Amino acid sequence: MADVLTHVLVGYIIGTLLSIRYERVQPTHVTLVMIGALSPDFVKIELLVPDGLVMALLGVPFSWSPLHTLGGTVLVICLGSLLLAPEYRAQALALFAIGALSHHTLDVLLMTPTGDAYAVFWPLTEYRLPAGGLYLSSDRWPALVAGLVAVVVWSVARRRRDAASETHPLG
Repeated sequence: MADVLTHVLVGYIIGTLLSIRYERVQPTHVTLVMIGALSPDFVKIELLVPDGLVMALLGVPFSWSPLHTLGGTVLVICLGSLLLAPEYRAQALALFAIGALSHHTLDVLLMTPTGDAYAVFWPLTEYRLPAGGLYLSSDRWPALVAGLVAVVVWSVARRRRDAASETHPLG
């Protein structure tokens, strides 16, 4: 599960950098990017509720696999944004999407070792992009690298917040 941790850490890094750069993105919004980065891996629900069980319960063909595609990701982040109050939905949708995009980018460009990535653009096309093959999902070093970068980004963000609180003691 090192790949799940890597995706969440990359979401943290991106969200924290966005919170440093844009005032509208507060440190509390970083979690939304992290959830978005994790959302394509909601397909792993299959480990708890197998396709066959859902198929037997519903009586129709079923698969969790489309959750790890662009179409499934759009569906998940749209449904996730509906859980929030209407005034927060647009920003949450954008932050979820940024996180999900980071997930798919890491998977397609860096991870898939077979030479071809999964059909990320399904249901629009079955085309499989060439993959970078830099690491496997079972490798631990990407999580270590992402963790070290996350610590550096956390430290920078903390120092900026501390410096801002010294300049403006009331807020």
